[in-house]
Amino acid sequence: MSVSKPLPHDSGHLHVQGTARYVDDIPSPQGTLHLAFGLSQIAHGRIAEIDLQPVRDAPGVVAVLEAGDLPHSNDVSPSVHDEPLLSGHSVHYVGQPVFLVVATSHLAARKAARMARIDYQPRDAILTIEEALDADARFEEGPRIWEKGDAEEAIDTAPHHVEGRIEMGGQEHFYLEGQAAMAWPQEGGDMLVMSSTQHPTEIQHKVAEAIGRPMHAVRVETRRMGGGFGGKESQGNALAVSCAVAARLTGKPCKMRYDRDDDMIITGKRHDFRIDYRAGFDSDGLLTGVDFIHYTRCGWAQDLSLPVADRAMLHSDNAYHLPAARIESHRLRTNTQSATAFRGFGGPQGMVGIERVMDHVAHELGLDPVLVRQRNFYAPASVLAQPASDVPKDNSPENNAEPPEAGVDLTSRGAVAASSQDAAVPNAGGAQTTPYGQPVEDFILHEMTESLMQSSDYAARRAKAAEWNAQNPILKRGIAMTPVKFGISFTLTHLNQAGALVHVYQDGSVHLNHGGTEMGQGLFLKVAQVAAARFGLPLEAVKITATDTAKVPNTSATAASSGSDLNGMAVKTACDEIAGRIAAHLAKLHQLPADAVTFAEGRVHVGEESYTFEEAAKLAYEARISLSATGFYKTPKVQWDRIKGQGRPFFYFAYGAAVSEVVIDTLTGEYRILRADILHDCGASLNPAIDIGQIEGGYVQGAGWLTTEELVWDDDGRLRTHAPSTYKIPAIGDVPEVFNVALWDGANREDTIYRSKAVGEPPFMLGISVLMALSDAVAACGTGYPALDAPATPERVLAAVQRVRDGV
Repeated sequence: MSVSKPLPHDSGHLHVQGTARYVDDIPSPQGTLHLAFGLSQIAHGRIAEIDLQPVRDAPGVVAVLEAGDLPHSNDVSPSVHDEPLLSGHSVHYVGQPVFLVVATSHLAARKAARMARIDYQPRDAILTIEEALDADARFEEGPRIWEKGDAEEAIDTAPHHVEGRIEMGGQEHFYLEGQAAMAWPQEGGDMLVMSSTQHPTEIQHKVAEAIGRPMHAVRVETRRMGGGFGGKESQGNALAVSCAVAARLTGKPCKMRYDRDDDMIITGKRHDFRIDYRAGFDSDGLLTGVDFIHYTRCGWAQDLSLPVADRAMLHSDNAYHLPAARIESHRLRTNTQSATAFRGFGGPQGMVGIERVMDHVAHELGLDPVLVRQRNFYAPASVLAQPASDVPKDNSPENNAEPPEAGVDLTSRGAVAASSQDAAVPNAGGAQTTPYGQPVEDFILHEMTESLMQSSDYAARRAKAAEWNAQNPILKRGIAMTPVKFGISFTLTHLNQAGALVHVYQDGSVHLNHGGTEMGQGLFLKVAQVAAARFGLPLEAVKITATDTAKVPNTSATAASSGSDLNGMAVKTACDEIAGRIAAHLAKLHQLPADAVTFAEGRVHVGEESYTFEEAAKLAYEARISLSATGFYKTPKVQWDRIKGQGRPFFYFAYGAAVSEVVIDTLTGEYRILRADILHDCGASLNPAIDIGQIEGGYVQGAGWLTTEELVWDDDGRLRTHAPSTYKIPAIGDVPEVFNVALWDGANREDTIYRSKAVGEPPFMLGISVLMALSDAVAACGTGYPALDAPATPERVLAAVQRVRDGV
């Protein structure tokens, strides 16, 4: 069977050869025009006067468009129509598109765009969280607050308390292929658009609005992206709309791509966060209550900020049962790029908050942070089916004078500790609930972390690090384990759907389309493996082609780690429909029941008889049986009320854990990641090779966010880190020399495609272990708590070293 095999990426050989075709590689028809934006040079204000005549007179310029020249909708927002394509008189951030240049070449368009003479009337710009709070600049009236139990009472009456603040920066997507689009005018006013986008249907919708046509007049095709990471979920709208508007105006194909500097200056980033926290806990480190306040810097337009901030709240528990919790979220408007989707979609920021709490609690009590984390885990799934009387009481915290060492099996201990806390909350006696009311029924991190503690030799390495630190005044080592519990589904319920179109030809070859997009993550390969498995064919018999809104309509974005879950199931449905028709026909010919027909190893077996798949397909065709089918899938069980903060937003959870070891130089703040050990839960993996690649990449990207990747705006709101020379993504030298990745052996308890689990976003949060390992190394320098913010650049590490040496 094709699934569960570690097959190579379907475009891997093309990537290596440099022949994989992206939007900018598509041969342009003769006469294709090229576009570029003229950008605002101030963060906030009005345009008092604009002279675009020098732009119009520049060599190669065909047309120059302002907001008033647009024929229909001037909006590219994915949410509340607050993001004009071109600014009009008011500008809201440095880099906002003000006008559009249409020219005969890419270079001519870019040169001309810089020739405008614009006089501005500057206004005070809101750039920071503090300024937004002072101005009450928000995207929702007041903060969003979700509560479980009485957190204030639980914290105030607890034997021990910690409080603090952590700040974490944003992150540039830095996809290798920048934003790009091309539009061809078609007969009858129709438009064909090629777009590097994670959301072809949204491009279709926004282009149709912009040219005043119904959606059926716009066809969007996406073969592949050179990376997306969420940055092409909504940020491609502006380019596609610009190309379509210009193509309609000129009657010629139009193409647009951002150079790297323009890409970084114009487009949104990961949301940067500040989290204030208070927590109460007992002498074993068991949490009784937590209070979080999230401050989210959203930028100038709403984009996807509300669901991003929601998901940060939804992951404020991560892997830990919180008997009482209060989570308050402020969604703040600032005069910076509109922050947007990024791998994890707010989940990483929420997880960093609770991981800081765990780290702080362990430091306060002088306990191993792994032990504190294990004690606060949700109850294991294996215990939920047991009656309360079956849970071994002698392992409860009250009956243990000495806590066990980190790394020992805490499965039963965690179950008892958690069940005793649940006495005062709903659903006691069953699965423990998250702060938003979803039962956690599939928790496997007890077993996973125990396995990882052993395979990584954590206890011995922690002791060795302590010995090293005692003997070395300059270089200090740190080691940390952090877990991941990540919810899988779109929190906007109606997005949890997918469609597919499958054709079987009379020669036995298979052609399929689905609504997902390929951005290097291997989605096309996984879905092709599903189709091959349903027909019992080798993979080479299946052809999967570009995502196309004319073939599969109303697609959801390839986001929320849902690509394989949704599209794999839709393809399975379509394949099974065709296979069922073939089986019914052959069974009738042989006067056998349909279940006597099986598909395997390229053949169709009918009782004692056997046909090649080609022969079976031809027989069905000649009998006038349809060999084409659509498939549709919608995720079951999900329902969510975001205002109340209650429901089941996630179909299931994906789990993982990472142990990272680092060394820091206390004289300079420089550091290295020495080793990483990862155990990750992919359910019954569709393709272990692809999944391990996703895990490795996710870990490194997550570590980059929290260490080297620093976005810097000056006092005028100008992004200063807008190129590879000033913005440091992780390189091969930043990858740990010892990098062990293993997959947890276990099927998904929910009915997903072949019982697999999503693997796009969850591994990103494994990188949090690097930040906590750096904190551990800094803590070895003195007595104070490190309170290390992110990104933990060498400057921040050095400052934290000084703080702990001073006992602050």
